[in-house]
Amino acid sequence: MKTFVVLSDSHGRKKNVEKLLALFAENDFVVHLGDGSADVRDFGRENPEKVYIMKGNCDFSYGLEEAVIEAEQVRIFCCHGHKYGVKSGLGRLAARAKELDCSVALYGHTHRADISEVGGVLCVNPGAAGDYTSPSYCYLVVHGAKVTPTVVPIL
Repeated sequence: MKTFVVLSDSHGRKKNVEKLLALFAENDFVVHLGDGSADVRDFGRENPEKVYIMKGNCDFSYGLEEAVIEAEQVRIFCCHGHKYGVKSGLGRLAARAKELDCSVALYGHTHRADISEVGGVLCVNPGAAGDYTSPSYCYLVVHGAKVTPTVVPIL
């Protein structure tokens, strides 16, 4: 079993990110999907083997454009989402995930938590960690070929 803390769109709200540091340490992977990528940069430098940081449309110098993570029997596509028009639908995102032989796509950009299946691809948005009213992240569990995402409020 592999566990992930997935967050996005923290936009400099380090106070919310700091609330998750203990979780970062105890999980197998930490994925920041962009727009505030610098908010987890220090943790990423200390733990490069477990941290994936994507570059969002508001990140100008730090992060990956895309990544594929292999965990157990699952391939997971990670990106911010803006290049796939996720505010207008998830079809292009799911198509890119399939192109990379991934059954899961993690994305941000919309600031709205969502778990949807599109064309056989599980699309997961953790919401916005930087939101002032309802910040959230996703706790993702991969066990064999089974993937279980849970959106969790940051209190």
